[in-house]
Amino acid sequence: MSISVTSDGDEWNRPFWYTRTSERAFCLTATEVTVRARGPAEPIARLMEEFAKLPGIGPKTASRLAYHLLRCSREDALALAQAIIEVKERVQLCSRCFNLTDVDPCPICADPSRDQRTICVVEDPLDVLALERTGAYHGVYHVLHGVISPVDGIGPERLRIRELVHRVQQEQPSEVILALNPNIEGDATAMYIARQLIPLGVTVTRPASGLPVGGDLEYADEITLGRALAGRRAL
Repeated sequence: MSISVTSDGDEWNRPFWYTRTSERAFCLTATEVTVRARGPAEPIARLMEEFAKLPGIGPKTASRLAYHLLRCSREDALALAQAIIEVKERVQLCSRCFNLTDVDPCPICADPSRDQRTICVVEDPLDVLALERTGAYHGVYHVLHGVISPVDGIGPERLRIRELVHRVQQEQPSEVILALNPNIEGDATAMYIARQLIPLGVTVTRPASGLPVGGDLEYADEITLGRALAGRRAL
């Protein structure tokens, strides 16, 4: 983008004062003044574009991250680059549960203190981290890496459902917990898996859903209240 200012009069060819300091003044004589708006240097622009590809990162956040890297030390920038390279080169899927790991089998599957006869099925590796933070579950996992979503073109064949069925046939667990999100896609995926596993003689369950701790009844929607009532238990 450029902004040009021109003049046809003789006065434009004479010097004019455009800025002044305490000791001296500077003058500019020209027939045209051009002000050009330039973007960042090419390497910075490329870095901003790469940051903007990350989920939840918009143009403003991408620019802040890029300029933060410019201000940090070379050692910190190289450490970040090395961490990105290592996670792409070393992280793989566990051959048993398909969770992300740098060793095979993963530490959870290889832990003899875990309940190997209880399998918790989750949508993605982040759900494993969430359940582990509770400290309330001590079994093993199976990561589907998605849910059934016809709108997005995702069918059962694109998930790790076939591997789950084969695992249940081989290991014969006592219970399979379908810890999928309580939405349309999660419910459809849970129903599909249940139809595959129940004939194998395994107990298939889902976590209870309903009112959150500290929630008020008057602010809960009808579906949440209905599930809370359906999942009630004796005290």
